[in-house]
Amino acid sequence: MGLLCISIDLDEVRCYHEIHGLEPPSGPAAGAIHRAALPRALHFLDDVGIPATLFAVGGDVLERRATGELLRSAASRGHEIANHTMNHRYDLALLDAREQAREIRDGAEAIREVVGVRPAGLRAPGYNAHLGLLDVAADCGMTYDSSVFPCPSYWAARALAIGVKRSRGRASMALLGDPRVLLAPLSPYRLGRDGVWSRGEGLLELPISVVGPARLPFIGTALTLMGRTMAGTLARRASSMGFVNLELHGIDFADAEADGLGYLKRFQPDLRLSAERKRAVLERVVKTLLDRGMQPLTLLEAADRALV
Repeated sequence: MGLLCISIDLDEVRCYHEIHGLEPPSGPAAGAIHRAALPRALHFLDDVGIPATLFAVGGDVLERRATGELLRSAASRGHEIANHTMNHRYDLALLDAREQAREIRDGAEAIREVVGVRPAGLRAPGYNAHLGLLDVAADCGMTYDSSVFPCPSYWAARALAIGVKRSRGRASMALLGDPRVLLAPLSPYRLGRDGVWSRGEGLLELPISVVGPARLPFIGTALTLMGRTMAGTLARRASSMGFVNLELHGIDFADAEADGLGYLKRFQPDLRLSAERKRAVLERVVKTLLDRGMQPLTLLEAADRALV
């Protein structure tokens, strides 16, 4: 029986502005992920009846009282609240070790203060993690990391997008990262001394899933753009894996028209789909995985099994 983990990154709208080289958002739309998309995500999880791991940004948790209430409620219903750092800095991997530790520790403390449980897992912003950063994460008390996304098509698309934006005078804050991460293992492993792509005795890594020899992306944005039929086909292929870490984002539950994000559709193709349509695709994917016998767990529960 394979293990199924669903993780959701709660990146707020400002993060997408930073990726696309836009001015900071303002007005109600600036808080659309926590205000509107997060409640939809929690309803989705309730309806499919599985636990998930929510990667929360510490600064957002402290800033928004309603977010803290939602996360406390989610934790009481069996969801794991994990650490997406204090400020979601895309350049986290470039900071010195002291600043990296501050981002990780402050994020963990903010979640502990509001939710009542200190997070055990880390996801670096933009999937950008290197061995030095994850050594810092281990020193900060993280039990596991889940930042490695070994997907060639995603890496290539990011490289192209960064280049195009620069050519148009819009500097993206996203980082490309080391291409050797594309060689990383697909199942849980301990990090080696050569880098995040090698096995060893370091921090436990729970990689974000890719599927098949081409390592196709098995994440919410890609799946919703595929549509129900193609996403269902990819889910059937994923169900043969021993470990699936289906990574979603809060924006996968956002609705451009209802949430005031219509202006972002130009930059985020997934926002051209309604929240209802995206949910239908994700329901198809999760149902396919469950019907094929995969056991749903939080990432911490999966980590505990891997550590035994």
